[in-house]
Amino acid sequence: MPVKAGQADKPKKKNNIIKLEEKQEEAGSAKTTYNPDDLIFALDIGTRTVVGIVGVQEKNRLKVLSAEILEHKSRAMLDGQIHDINQVAEIAGEVKEKLEKKLGVGLTKVAIAAAGRVLKTSEAKVEKELDQSREIDQEFVLGLELEGVQQAQLKLDHEVLKEDKTQFYCVGYSVTNYYLNGYIISSLVGHKGKRIGLEVLATFLPHVVIDSLYTVMNKIGLEVVSLTLEPIAAINVTIPRDLRLLNLALVDVGAGTSDIAITRDGSVVAYAMVPIAGDEITESIIRSFLVDFPTAEKIKASLSGRNENISFGDILGRQHNIGKAEVMDAIKPTVELLAQTVSEKILEYNHKAPNAVFLIGGGSQISGLTDMVAKYLGLPGDRVVVRDRNVVQNVVFRSKKLTGPEAVTPLGIAFTAWMQKGQDFMSITFNGKKIRLFNTKRLTVADALILIGFDPEKLIGRTGKSVSFQWNGTKKTIRGEYGRPAEIFVNDSVASLETVLNTGDSIRVNPAENGRDAQVVVSDLISAEKKMRITLNGNVVEIGAKVFVNGKIAGPDDSISDGDIVQTVESATLKDLIMLSEINPEKFDITVNGQTVEMDYSLQNYDIVECKKRPAAPGETEAGSEEPSTAHNSDSGQAKKDGDALNLSAFKETGAIEVVVNGKPVKMNGNKPDYIFVDIFSFIDFDLSKSHGTIVLKLNGKKAGFTDPLGPGDRIDIYWE
Repeated sequence: MPVKAGQADKPKKKNNIIKLEEKQEEAGSAKTTYNPDDLIFALDIGTRTVVGIVGVQEKNRLKVLSAEILEHKSRAMLDGQIHDINQVAEIAGEVKEKLEKKLGVGLTKVAIAAAGRVLKTSEAKVEKELDQSREIDQEFVLGLELEGVQQAQLKLDHEVLKEDKTQFYCVGYSVTNYYLNGYIISSLVGHKGKRIGLEVLATFLPHVVIDSLYTVMNKIGLEVVSLTLEPIAAINVTIPRDLRLLNLALVDVGAGTSDIAITRDGSVVAYAMVPIAGDEITESIIRSFLVDFPTAEKIKASLSGRNENISFGDILGRQHNIGKAEVMDAIKPTVELLAQTVSEKILEYNHKAPNAVFLIGGGSQISGLTDMVAKYLGLPGDRVVVRDRNVVQNVVFRSKKLTGPEAVTPLGIAFTAWMQKGQDFMSITFNGKKIRLFNTKRLTVADALILIGFDPEKLIGRTGKSVSFQWNGTKKTIRGEYGRPAEIFVNDSVASLETVLNTGDSIRVNPAENGRDAQVVVSDLISAEKKMRITLNGNVVEIGAKVFVNGKIAGPDDSISDGDIVQTVESATLKDLIMLSEINPEKFDITVNGQTVEMDYSLQNYDIVECKKRPAAPGETEAGSEEPSTAHNSDSGQAKKDGDALNLSAFKETGAIEVVVNGKPVKMNGNKPDYIFVDIFSFIDFDLSKSHGTIVLKLNGKKAGFTDPLGPGDRIDIYWE
């Protein structure tokens, strides 16, 4: 049939227009002169391919100027980990050169991402006792967060096998809950309490992963200015922050692994990985149809094509032409296993089915995968969807390359680098030592201290231990000294844990100092002004008060410990002095300053008290006399010469009474003329040094004091309340 003039040219013209648009895009890019510092160059080093993207800021968007994708010539990477550095460097170098040729500019700086398969998370909870009078400030909370990250690091170290020498570094953390006195609270700052705590979710990355990526970049002459994590990059362009209030799961089904990120309550709450993805499906095709790996990859790719039949040759040299349905039947068990494994991991970390699941990555395009994931999670079929380049916001990309779900992660790497402007790595100096730090947000002093493993105990000085005791029936607490917090300087200026850092900053930390524990001695409780110096039979005696600690008389330098029972006894009258000196007033004539006074006479400083033995009555023996005791004297005057003083030790009076203590009879035989309440502790088994509450003292049914006099038959009750 004859063809009219121009008819045959129409389809050709349409195709030419498409090709011309692509050429104009590339030619226009090449003609435009760009400042290399303004370009964002991102490389996605995947298990099967290397993707390169170059973009530039256009108003409030990232405009992608060009993109390239090349497959590895051999299996140089397995499960997202570089195995053959030279092979990976060769392909990455080719991608770089192609982009440079298109743009007419040399590329020297690059943004990369580490595989999610090597990311580990660890949770920890820390609690700390507080001085209830101290207000909680931001520095204290940040110090507690540092301690939480350190605990998460220790927990991770214990979980890693002993033979695994991998060293992990914290690359970010989030606080999931704060606690005040055992209750969840949104913020601790400004509160007071007895006990605070928090829970943290920390993420860690092995140093070897960064090293291998850096080695590849160095081999092709690129400087890494931004490093993120693949699941973080993907989630940055697929789930905006306003959607993270929802409980969503993002699954990046790659060639070697399937990475999972979960959002809830406005933030990313968990990262996970399963070691099953597209390669397992490829290997299933290899086993089913006896083909080599490249052929199996082509068969897998053909499943998403339009042709219903697939032609290939096997390793035996035979040619095959089979339908898609036959291939789908062969790989169905593996796809089912992938869906089940991913779903179980989501449930493990989320504890329930999320509101929706987004699938990205080349492996997500396998027919039937979304329905199987929905089945295992118990979700409606329309709640599990594949997301492609069309959902990426704030990115302009007109090329036909990378249109499907495999484009999301490389675009995410470029977008993340654009948003963070290369702030993921920076060089600082810490206490005189140069350090290069990785960060996924604005880096503060607190973040830097976490990343270098600084001991949080050196940030906040511990308050010294308090001493609590009962003093005359009332609880008294002497608090320990407040600790001195660490001094933080950035570039020799006073700073805090919240100070934001810039490249080249110098941090200096003077460690905190702990406060001294409280120390209490008897003399601290007795005012020196109240003491009087009395001369008794030539010996100088200090009186004013006596202190009993746990029922035993204590000296001025004796320490008081936590839980002690302390009782002070005033001795300001002549009767007090006579009783404490164990003098029997019926056996002696007693004068004060040469005058006879009543027993209730109030002693004055420097009074002179004389005790002279009365003559024995007819038939009375000397055994009934008693001399003043000087065992309690703190200063001794010059001893009188023999004959000038009475030998009172020869006149001790033996006295004994029987009382009832807690319902049981107790005999008090202490060779004393008189007894007071505190004496009973010398005759019973009652440990005052170990407090079990508040001590209760009763005498004949009434509240008693340590100095109350005792008599025969008295009923005594002593117990802890």
